[in-house]
This record gives sequence, structure tokens and C-alpha cells, in this order.
Amino acid sequence: MQSEKEILILSIKDLFTGTMIKYSILPFVLSMIVLYALFFMMAGAGLDSLGTMQIESTQTTIVNGVPDTNTIQATLQGSAIIQFLMSHAITSWIATFLVYTVGTLITLYFSIFVALIIVGFLTPTILKEIQRRHYPDVELIGHSNPLSALLLLLKWLIVMMLMFIIFVPLYFIPFINVIAFNLPLYYFFHKMITYDVSSTICTEDEAMKVKFFNETKLRLKTLGLYLISLIPFVVFFASVFYIIYLGHTYFIETKKLRLES
Repeated sequence: MQSEKEILILSIKDLFTGTMIKYSILPFVLSMIVLYALFFMMAGAGLDSLGTMQIESTQTTIVNGVPDTNTIQATLQGSAIIQFLMSHAITSWIATFLVYTVGTLITLYFSIFVALIIVGFLTPTILKEIQRRHYPDVELIGHSNPLSALLLLLKWLIVMMLMFIIFVPLYFIPFINVIAFNLPLYYFFHKMITYDVSSTICTEDEAMKVKFFNETKLRLKTLGLYLISLIPFVVFFASVFYIIYLGHTYFIETKKLRLES
């Protein structure tokens, strides 16, 4: 039986073969195209949403003991709003901080979803190569079909969104908010990647048994892979490694089950 260290080393060696390097480039290129297109769509929508903004200022002065109130109204359009925000040091810093922080987070987390979806289409091909190299005696039976995969995807998305809503009170607690924000995303990541691998290699019954007997080990592995994904741009290159690494685990456990039966 291979140790976890041996599986990790073997997965790294597989990743740097010519075939797997080609497969690694594809998610990167496609992800960049998707994010590039999304950036311009969001930028255009952002500029349109600026549209017009009404600014109202009220000032009260005392003239000969009589209060005099003046109300000034102004309409800022398009780039004038940005000029207004940037004309003051505090608003300029806040606006810049929010734009870069929110933009970076959105891009980072969205890139994980994009990479998962793209590598999902490559999973059967990647696992066939791993089978050819290391497990020719383990048949790729699989139990997936497009309809069930789509229904499960919708189910996991709904659960993830519900978790985001339930955890709202925790977002205001320092340190805990980091866990509360990432937990729904990790849930979706774990479900997606384990389903992609297990549904390609195992029967449905075998997948359930592998999950039952190795649940803690699988969660620790996917948690480690998720944390790696949080490093900017790493997910584009590492997504193929995720499939290879988990693929070895499922091949080994499936082989054990079939030998026992």
C-alpha cells in the first residue's frame, strides 16, 4: 500500500509529463479568456451604473440673527463621479481600497469556479492517462450522466448560497469571518472535485464506499488543495494536479474494493 508521501510524489511526477503539461496549459488559456471577457463586461456595466448621481448639500447661516438655509443640488455624471471621489484624500483612499480589494477577491474566487468547470471536462482524459500509466487493471466504469451532474451542480450551488446567507452574522467577527466566508466555497469545491473524479472511476456504490471509509482523508486532501487555490493564479496551473492527486487515491481505494469483492 502506498503512503501519502509516495502518492504525492507520484502525482507531482505525473504532472510534469509532457501530456499533463499540455492539459495544464488548456485550463490556463481558457480561464484567462473567460476572465478577460468578464472583466470588460463588468467594467462596462460598472461605468453604466455610475450614470448619474444627485449630490445635495444644505448649509445654514445666521444673518442678522435670522437663520438662512441654502440647499445646493448638483448632478454628477459618468467620470465626474470618479473625479468627485478622487478629489478628496479620504474618499480617494477608501474608493481605491474597495475597488482593489473587492475586485481581487471576486477575481480570485471566480477563477476557482472557472478552473473547476474547465478541468471537469478534462477529467476523463486525465484519468485515462493515469490509468494507462499506473492502473491498467482498474477499469474506468463511472456512473455520471449530464442530467444528474447538472442537478447535483444546482443542488450544491443552492446549498452554498444558503450557507452564505446563514453565516452573515459571522462576517462581522474578526478571524471567524475568514472561515465563515470560505466554508461555503470549500463545500462547493470539495463536492465538485470529488464528484468529477469518483464518477469517472467508480460505480455509484463504490464511490459511496470510498467516501464512507476515507471521508476524513478525502476532506483533508481537498482542504489542502482548496488552500492552494487561494494563492492567486495557482489554480489555473494546479487544477490538473488536483485531478491527478485525487485520481490516485480513488484508483487505489477502488482497486482494494474490487479485490475484496
